[in-house]
Amino acid sequence: MARAGLTPERLVAAAAELADEAGLAQVTASAVARRFDVKAASLYSHIGGTDDLRTGVALLALREMADRVAEALAGRSGRDALAAFAGAYRDYARAHPGRYEAARLPLDHETAMASAGVRHSQLARAVLRGYDIAEPDQTHAVRLLGSVFHGYISLEAATGFSHTPVDSDTSWQWTLDRLDALLRSGSAG
Repeated sequence: MARAGLTPERLVAAAAELADEAGLAQVTASAVARRFDVKAASLYSHIGGTDDLRTGVALLALREMADRVAEALAGRSGRDALAAFAGAYRDYARAHPGRYEAARLPLDHETAMASAGVRHSQLARAVLRGYDIAEPDQTHAVRLLGSVFHGYISLEAATGFSHTPVDSDTSWQWTLDRLDALLRSGSAG
């Protein structure tokens, strides 16, 4: 019989908190079970194991980020939308480093297509509408934005910029300005 109070949602929420506190690698069924003061076996009527927990955290993070990005984009276009879009991801990664890491986990095709990941692409395309970029360049531009923002955020999180005298926020704004100019030129692809 399932232990009272344990649900897949509560387990994933606890796993997400653990990921943010200690890193995604520390998210295991046993570690989450300890948070509920139960044996790991008690979790298995709700989840399939550690991989399911980590996938759950990834799906949660994708939903949370999509909601934040959508809210940030409301009523914006052009450079303002680009900055809001990028800033929402950067802020999320800073506030929830373990969840952000989980959102980068590979998902099988069916799970990915049913996830909020599709919404992220739609939100990027909404930003690009302000730049009048048609296909196939639009797809290239979506990939460019994802690559630049994820790369920057990942390097910044790993203190990849601490060795330089230039402030990371200054470089972030410089990057946004260059992306804006590229997208306005119509040659993002």
